[in-house]
Amino acid sequence: MGASHGHALHHHGHSPVHRLPAHTKIVALLVFVLAVVATPRTTFWPYAAHLVALLAAVRASRVPFPYLAKRLVVEVPFVVFALLMPFIATGPRTAVGPLHLSEAGLWGAWALLAKGTLGVLASLLLAATTEPRDIIAGFERLHLPQPLVQIMSFMIRYLEVVTGELNRMRIARASRGFQARSLRQWPALGATLGALFIRSYERGERVHLAMLSRGYAGRMPTLHVLTATRAQWVLSGILPAVAVTVCAAGMVNA
Repeated sequence: MGASHGHALHHHGHSPVHRLPAHTKIVALLVFVLAVVATPRTTFWPYAAHLVALLAAVRASRVPFPYLAKRLVVEVPFVVFALLMPFIATGPRTAVGPLHLSEAGLWGAWALLAKGTLGVLASLLLAATTEPRDIIAGFERLHLPQPLVQIMSFMIRYLEVVTGELNRMRIARASRGFQARSLRQWPALGATLGALFIRSYERGERVHLAMLSRGYAGRMPTLHVLTATRAQWVLSGILPAVAVTVCAAGMVNA
């Protein structure tokens, strides 16, 4: 039942992007992000080109942009940090209206916002067009170490179970009149998190024993092997190829 939690990001569809094997999209995402990170921050037009290419991929996936935009809220902590950088960074300062901001902080904030937004949007596109179990299979196909693959697999499977347990504990507190209105209620919240940790740990032990009784020997069985044709590799490589070209052009003109 926990596997359905990963579907919160997945948008069901039958577009060419949806049909691409997961491991080809993972490689494409990695190359795209590396190209974006390597793009000089002092040149602005490459970032516009990256965004246009990424939006073209979003359009090809037929995933509604508002669907992805709502999930960009995960970037909010980085946005807050970026907004603080011009005020807390050291070095020469420049006047922006009534404010005197750090030049290095302004450049750093711009780079963090631009590169971070592109990377998060590309990651959300991968999650929206790929089933969670296929992402796990894709990492396994790319020979990611088995312990990491299994950790991610269990996170997807049991995240909803743990959050459901937390929600039941919250309802139990509320039914007894508990309301977290001040710092005096923090010990109760801490006890809740402690109890949740103990329950999750005990559940993990029971699951592990059940797996051992069924012949688990350190490796999960492979349900399906991912394969990709040359045409699929070429199609998935369009976005990263554009990103690498734009990055190289930006370095030349920087």
